[in-house]
Amino acid sequence: MPLSENTLWCLTVDEELQRRLAANEVIFRDVNESIERGQWPGEADSQVGFRCECARLGCNLLLNLTLAEYEHVRSDPRRFVMISGHEVPNVETVIEDRGDYVIVEKRDDAGAHAESCDPRT
Repeated sequence: MPLSENTLWCLTVDEELQRRLAANEVIFRDVNESIERGQWPGEADSQVGFRCECARLGCNLLLNLTLAEYEHVRSDPRRFVMISGHEVPNVETVIEDRGDYVIVEKRDDAGAHAESCDPRT
């Protein structure tokens, strides 16, 4: 059963919760991979609406990134892009703060899960 947003932030982050958080974010990363594949050649400099890759239930916010910006995030299988403030500090570290969005890196079990589920590795 999915956790509500309020419950999620109050829990101690154990290994199982880390895996579930990473699994949610991996799903949105897969969606973004499909969005990226659907772009026409020559559109690399155009902004595209990518899904926020956070673990918040019900989040359907979009981030406007170029393909190069998204590729920068995807250069590491433990990294995800999300709206600023959607990160979970007990599970991920903000690597870059771009104002409207942040790039986070999963740690521990969440990082290992994200890496093992990366379609590029």
